[in-house]
Amino acid sequence: MRWAPELPPGWVPAAGPVQVVDEGGTEVGVVGGGPPTYAAEPTAWPEADPDGLDALVPDTVLDGAAYGALTLRTAAVRGDSARYRGQPRRDALLTARFGTGDDGLLLVAMASGARGADDAHRAAQDAVRWIAGAVGRSRARLADDLRAARRGSLKSGLHRLTDRCYGRLRARGEDLGLDEGAYTASVRCLLLPVDPECRVRLFFGVGEGGLFRIREGAWQDLDADPEETSAPFRFRATVAQPGDALLMCSAGLAEPLRGEPELAAHLAGRWGRGRAPGLAAYLADAQTRVKGYADDRTVVTVWDA
Repeated sequence: MRWAPELPPGWVPAAGPVQVVDEGGTEVGVVGGGPPTYAAEPTAWPEADPDGLDALVPDTVLDGAAYGALTLRTAAVRGDSARYRGQPRRDALLTARFGTGDDGLLLVAMASGARGADDAHRAAQDAVRWIAGAVGRSRARLADDLRAARRGSLKSGLHRLTDRCYGRLRARGEDLGLDEGAYTASVRCLLLPVDPECRVRLFFGVGEGGLFRIREGAWQDLDADPEETSAPFRFRATVAQPGDALLMCSAGLAEPLRGEPELAAHLAGRWGRGRAPGLAAYLADAQTRVKGYADDRTVVTVWDA
């Protein structure tokens, strides 16, 4: 049974949304055994502070891009439980391009705030902003190391950037008067060169989530090198092949992908055909629901033509 927070005092549910079913009576966009606990559409918005409106996060974020052989789709969706209870999305998503032309770097950063923490969504937003800023300021060096496939330099440099980000999170938590370690987040980043001659795809991060690849219709779990499975900092450099679909996601999607074979098979069929869906179709795929999994989902998929 997945964790669910207590309902806030005075909470009153809105009328339940209409569920869409197919001709056989099965809810559309659902795999696995039995219907999910929660309805498929958002119910309640989080309570807003008029002096803290910059902390509000939308229910859903959707983005995409195409650079040469690369096509990207990314989405962040508030979990069914948070939608029902009017709680903010704990996941944060940031997409950025640093530099121009073939010297550019593409970054997708995602973070998940600590479960049960009141400031979880703020910590996640700070984490993706701070780590993206550090990557952007180091763009020239990172681009050179990527082209030259300097794995050791990339790993050590990104490790330092990640450590600095977590140092800032700790300091921010102290400023807010929170317990040590309360203001934190799991962070996952995907760094891609625009240069079509460089087919290195770089992943790094700390905490829960997943890194997968669909190659020739089969899933491969690339979450970390075998010797790094227990290390806090995770790093993986892979070389793309035509037809690959590389997927990085938060724990909200990684857990059902690993735990529900029907979801993995469904998304392999949708995303493993060598071409990217449109934004709306991608969002619908990313929201495919599984009973027992109600957390936020954040995901990026990269197709190599």
